[in-house]
Amino acid sequence: MSQPIPRDEPPPAGRAADLAHMRRAVELAARGHGTTSPNPVVGCVVLDASGRVAGEGFHAYAGGPHAEVVALRAAGERARGGTAYVTLEPCDHTGRTGPCSAALLEAGVARVVVAVGDPNPVAAGGAGRLRAHGVVVESGVLAEEAERGNAEWLTSVRLGRPHLTWKYAATLDGRSAAADGTSQWITSPESRADVHRLRAGADAIIAGVGTVLADDPRLTARPSGDAPDPGAGRRLLRVIVDSDGRTPVSARVLDGGAPTLVAVAHDARATELEARAKELGRLGADGAAEVVRLPRREPYGIDLHALLAELHRRQVVSALLEGGPTLAGSFVREGLLDRVVGYLAPALLGEGAAALGPAGVTTIAGIHRLELEDVTPIGPDLRLTARPAPLKEK
Repeated sequence: MSQPIPRDEPPPAGRAADLAHMRRAVELAARGHGTTSPNPVVGCVVLDASGRVAGEGFHAYAGGPHAEVVALRAAGERARGGTAYVTLEPCDHTGRTGPCSAALLEAGVARVVVAVGDPNPVAAGGAGRLRAHGVVVESGVLAEEAERGNAEWLTSVRLGRPHLTWKYAATLDGRSAAADGTSQWITSPESRADVHRLRAGADAIIAGVGTVLADDPRLTARPSGDAPDPGAGRRLLRVIVDSDGRTPVSARVLDGGAPTLVAVAHDARATELEARAKELGRLGADGAAEVVRLPRREPYGIDLHALLAELHRRQVVSALLEGGPTLAGSFVREGLLDRVVGYLAPALLGEGAAALGPAGVTTIAGIHRLELEDVTPIGPDLRLTARPAPLKEK
């Protein structure tokens, strides 16, 4: 990460320009969110030798040209002797596309400014190759902002599991359902439409069997009113945590409308579920179903770490947790949440289920601290976005 400038010293020449162009690259990278998985989101700005913007680009979809290639194509010969700002270290390997380090060298770029180094050992090394060929490479510019924008992919590579966001809806007093169990609808139509946009940005949606039995949800990203389909062109994986195989074969998550994975304990009786999955396969349904058996672990029913490892194996980079309070509390207890998005309605219930179940906290010293990142009005509601606070050194 770049070091802060002492207040009693003027900023070095060009620093303001570096920050401005990298911030633009971060904005460009965000345009690929939700469409690049299992690849990262990356943005690039290329300047000519005189410091004027010659080309911009971002990685739009997996298998498509990388951000550097798009920006270099736009810049053409003006890139020679210029500077490239990239939110992630240029790749140095050949996959579905060639190495971006080679593309930058061929274009004659003289300087490359990188926000975040590539933690993937398969693709890393671009900065080293560029330096070896005489290109000036500077790293760590706006690293924190670039990491936040690429949090899903970075979490997947660094931790070997999907980036997990817990989404919930509640009243101001923290209730997700009334005393009689009814919960539709606590929040407004505007919030529900926003949830579908949130779903569309993820690779998978996770819910518990309790939610399936109570609400029979479809767990898909759907359009609202005149708004376009937020999940157009994507097939989100529906994941049901069902240790004992209680998901009804008539449940809407087994309707063939989207791929579904039912995670059951290794010793569960799930004969009907497995038969339904095979039936969907024979019918050639667009949304195939599969039953996967995982180790049983109490009190959660199945090993949540094993579940996320299985999703990672299936190239799920980001997942949205929409299970009930018990499942959410289990993931919190295991320290597996990376982000929380809460929709709060200006209403009070006083009784009913809490939004979060037991999360391993018995004393205030064990509280799970979060840092608020964003507070946005959504219709009459508030959307709060927070991430786990970093542990303080003792």
